[in-house]
Amino acid sequence: MSYIKTQIEQIINNSPYEPEFHQSVIEMLKSLENFIEKNPVYKQNNIIERISEPDRQIKFKVFWHDDRGNICVNRGYRVQFNNTLGPYKGGLRFHPTVNLSVMKFLGFEQIFKNSLTGLPIGGAKGGSDFDPKGKSENEIMRFCQSFMLELYRYIGPDIDIPAGDMGVGVREIGYLFGTYKRIKNVYEGALTGKSLLYGGSLVRKESTGYGLVYILDEMLKRHNISLENKIVSVSGAGNVALHAALKATEMKAKVVTMSDSFGWIYDKDGIDLGVIREIKEKKRLKLSEYIKYKPNCVCKEGKFNWVVPCDIALPCATQNELTLDGAKNLIKNKVTAVAEGANMPTTIDATNLFLDQKVLFLPGKASNAGGVATSALEMSQNSTRTSWEADCVDKELKKI
Repeated sequence: MSYIKTQIEQIINNSPYEPEFHQSVIEMLKSLENFIEKNPVYKQNNIIERISEPDRQIKFKVFWHDDRGNICVNRGYRVQFNNTLGPYKGGLRFHPTVNLSVMKFLGFEQIFKNSLTGLPIGGAKGGSDFDPKGKSENEIMRFCQSFMLELYRYIGPDIDIPAGDMGVGVREIGYLFGTYKRIKNVYEGALTGKSLLYGGSLVRKESTGYGLVYILDEMLKRHNISLENKIVSVSGAGNVALHAALKATEMKAKVVTMSDSFGWIYDKDGIDLGVIREIKEKKRLKLSEYIKYKPNCVCKEGKFNWVVPCDIALPCATQNELTLDGAKNLIKNKVTAVAEGANMPTTIDATNLFLDQKVLFLPGKASNAGGVATSALEMSQNSTRTSWEADCVDKELKKI
């Protein structure tokens, strides 16, 4: 048995019942198999064993009071995976699907994503199975305060700097940061994704979506293809999806689909992103509300399976959303390029089909690294007590 296959087997045996983590490790190691077999220094120094085992796996109880006075209990996590290049860096995710396997998969991916930015940051991830949906403002505040009462022990500007992720936006970061300051009695850049009023960075909110389109555009240029007038299918309706759609539209492409947990919409005339912002950012409603503003669009419940013809697909929702069936639908409709906006949104069999069919493919470790890159730029601004202009941040993001 080859060295890589032995390592994969060992990782699975050492971390049973963690399918997301297994998938991430298998995809990474198999893609590197030929390279590692030709370079025995990796085997001699046990690099795979060392990088696939987290430095630290922290799991803690989070209890908080709901508005009726009931005590609720959730699980909190922080997986500090690797700090070879710099302090641990990675987001916090609040979602019912969060478990140790998901945290390890995301933390493992974060190592390589962060290294690709060229900035001095290591890889980590954290979060909770708490679901912000349907919770009041006070319930979210109380949960965040309780969560930070445990997390503060393990983070700091030179140790581990969490950011936002799914379910954790400026509001949640604000509650977390306020609690951190009260406990530690210091004002320091221990979190990124903050409000502009207290140390946040311009372009941070837009950066993952913008970065996705910037690197997509660069890839297309290498193949003498213009993004202008291309039909783009986007999944998701959160921060990444919205800003990827905004930047693609700004670069004269036409975005025709978006989706959320309730279903998906198709607008052949191009999604009205002003309406999407009204629905998702201001009112926090289901995407199906779009049909009230645009009655001629198609609005369907259920999973989006990439059935709409497009030139470019941007999966920006969650892991394993683009399956083999979805990939077959895209190829049947002559898709030119697929760029991952979410973390590991494409299953391995779908990825292999794209590669086999010569579809241009950008993996998330590169294509969605814009968010963490700008988080690192926020760290730099916090360290020097300065605030950069939006054009300056955007210029650095493009360069990265």
